[in-house]
Amino acid sequence: MMKKISIGCLLFVSVFTFAQEEQPNPVLTGAPFLRVSPDARAGALGDMGAATSADAFSQYWNPAKYAFSKSYSGIAVSYTPYMSGITDDVFLLNASYYTFLGSEERSTLSASIYYFNIGEIDLTELIGNQIVNTGIAKPNEFSIDLSYGLKLSDTYSMAVTGRFVRSDLFNNIDDGTVQPANTFAVDVSGFYQTPRHSWNSFEGRARAGFNISNIGPKLDYSNNEDNAAYLPTNLRIGAGYDFILDDYNTVAVTLETNKLLVPTPTYETDADGNEIPGTRYIPNKGVVEGMFSSFGDAPGGFGEEIKEFTWAASAEYSYNDVLFIRGGYFHESPLKGDRQHITLGAGLKYNAFGLDFSYLIPMSDTNNALENTLRFALTWEFGGDTDNTYDY
Repeated sequence: MMKKISIGCLLFVSVFTFAQEEQPNPVLTGAPFLRVSPDARAGALGDMGAATSADAFSQYWNPAKYAFSKSYSGIAVSYTPYMSGITDDVFLLNASYYTFLGSEERSTLSASIYYFNIGEIDLTELIGNQIVNTGIAKPNEFSIDLSYGLKLSDTYSMAVTGRFVRSDLFNNIDDGTVQPANTFAVDVSGFYQTPRHSWNSFEGRARAGFNISNIGPKLDYSNNEDNAAYLPTNLRIGAGYDFILDDYNTVAVTLETNKLLVPTPTYETDADGNEIPGTRYIPNKGVVEGMFSSFGDAPGGFGEEIKEFTWAASAEYSYNDVLFIRGGYFHESPLKGDRQHITLGAGLKYNAFGLDFSYLIPMSDTNNALENTLRFALTWEFGGDTDNTYDY
């Protein structure tokens, strides 16, 4: 029991902490690492990527964007320290790859691996009056996915993704009551981008995108379906515009919103409408039923429903597609997680290679596992330019 309690605390390390006086009612899921931005460019743009321009890390945000990539193929690797203020062995690694299929440049194939290392934990057990060390646990989570994208028109593309998810939070514990959780998930995404066009005294380009991610069966950590955890099924949707000032200078602005498509924890109330302590529970629904009911199941009514949407805004300045300066803001209601932060970052590109970094500044009193953290990413694009390049 001591071991299970110790490792079980990792579930609370992986999710976000909340301000108690706000009476929070966050939407809880398994495999929360799937909600953490894996790359430095998106991390500098307020943790968004559904409607930003295509890059090598589009696999996580919206793989339909690859059909609008300027390079035929690309590889990207990123490293994100997690809870760096208190430990140095918790981190996220992400690697992505994409390529066009055929000379017509209408379809793409892409893949990625996302690994979350939760460090080492000493396992102990109470034997008599003594606490005995029984080993070391190395909990971890990872996902592997593969996507196919298709350009349905000159301005719109869609993609479908298959993903395998494994969450081994109870590593090195074999008592028959807990187990690693494995499942499969599917994403459906779309991206719209207009050709370069004249607008007032300059040129521009409009963008829009969506991604419904992690649609799949629950994660079973205890071989008991009643206690299985929902995947973080998520709706991500956004829009943006590129202000092309001249041949060298471009400013891109983007807005994005997210909504977890997972049932909200509910509770019983007394005659005055106050919550009865100890009655809060997560509804046990099917995947599809849970997705649709998530738009109207918050105990607080419409006001709480609205608070389940996060939103972000960002701006990116680029000079000659070589130097990039980025900034963004992300907001989440104090009732649902209280993640509120400003993000800053920059990028450099030399020939086919790119280097990006970002920094997160918290704007709320609630602790953020990524606060004051530098994230780094490397990209390598190869295979030559595509026809998309000539529209830039």
